[in-house]
Amino acid sequence: MIRLSGDQPVSAPSRGAVVALGNFDGFHVGHQTVVGRAIERARAEGRSAMVCTFDPHPARLFKPDAPPFLLTTIPQRMDLFEAFGADAALALPFDRVMAAESPEFFVQEWLHDRIGAAAIVTGGDFTFGKNRAGNTDALARLAAGHGMSAETVDAVEAEGAIASSTRVRQHLKAGEMDAAARLLTRPFAIQGVVQHGDKLGRTIGFPTANLALGDYLRPAYGVYAVRGTLPGGRVVEGAANLGIRPQFDPPKELLEPYFFDFAGDLYGETITVELIARLRGEEKFDSLDALTAQIAADCDEARRILAVA
Repeated sequence: MIRLSGDQPVSAPSRGAVVALGNFDGFHVGHQTVVGRAIERARAEGRSAMVCTFDPHPARLFKPDAPPFLLTTIPQRMDLFEAFGADAALALPFDRVMAAESPEFFVQEWLHDRIGAAAIVTGGDFTFGKNRAGNTDALARLAAGHGMSAETVDAVEAEGAIASSTRVRQHLKAGEMDAAARLLTRPFAIQGVVQHGDKLGRTIGFPTANLALGDYLRPAYGVYAVRGTLPGGRVVEGAANLGIRPQFDPPKELLEPYFFDFAGDLYGETITVELIARLRGEEKFDSLDALTAQIAADCDEARRILAVA
């Protein structure tokens, strides 16, 4: 898949594409339906299929002080688009300038001139332009004026309600990892660079690979059964604490996976950790021995769950 730069016009090989356009944070089953339709149409018309997302998420621009809410980073999203079959992907730079543009300008300047789209596919709730003045009807009308077509994909219902990023977030905040995974069609995953920590885990026999949570939505704090993907693609299993580590001072918000049967130095490496199941909430124990015993029990429970997950 070609990964395009948002600050340059799309080059000739990727122009004339069928473009799936949206935020696609989480890339859940509803988003997959939109992108899948763009790919289907591109194949039928002999065109390339492109996915366009926005960076940063518009909600972050308009509410900079809002709590972290992202389900995927841009690199994760690009990997998901590629795995799904897109030929090209582009993260449009969403800033105050773009936010102030009229719907007419966005269609002409971005979709027609810079991207060179032949057709655009969106979900039914897509809006664009200053004050979200443009909707799918406006997109169809404006696109036609530039020789492009626009198609709207109906919302997808899953388990009795519309599939949405909001629902995914609600499940994650409640620690309902299976329900979130069904909407995502995969486990929720946090990707980051392993950083140096206090190295307390190794003193009790459970060394961890510490990840900052960054802009990710915070799932329910607690202990999780996890799977990690390490550099080179090696997949390992483990148990992880996600939260502020109430046993230790000062509190420090981290994801701390301990990987079973792994010995190695991961500092500075980028890894991905899938949260498979929440085992329990965070607790503060009366002694280090009590904490160590509980971690051992958590690891046994995580092994049991992962053996069938």
